[in-house]
Amino acid sequence: MNIQIFGSSKCFDTKKAQRWFKERRVKFQYVDLPSKGLSPREYQSVKQKLGFEALVNTKCRAYEDLYMAYLTPAAQEEKLLENPVLFQTPIVRNGKEATVGYHPEIWETWE
Repeated sequence: MNIQIFGSSKCFDTKKAQRWFKERRVKFQYVDLPSKGLSPREYQSVKQKLGFEALVNTKCRAYEDLYMAYLTPAAQEEKLLENPVLFQTPIVRNGKEATVGYHPEIWETWE
């Protein structure tokens, strides 16, 4: 298993996901999303699995400040990659599999 957790240190669901994997002694790589972001290839892999709408946090302040609701889909993707704060967290990847949010019932099937 090759687990990656993309999240924010301020996000409670990210902390819960880390704790869930630690309790089961599953090694994972943590990536701080606000500072590092997702690479374009990682983004495409996750987007292909989950869809664009699942990745965007429509409730964050940056979503309104950047007028995301009024942009074209191509411009929205560009803004999302430029501003990793817009991502819904945590994004948990295991190879080509991915989830957004806290979903231990899905992670159990990965083991």
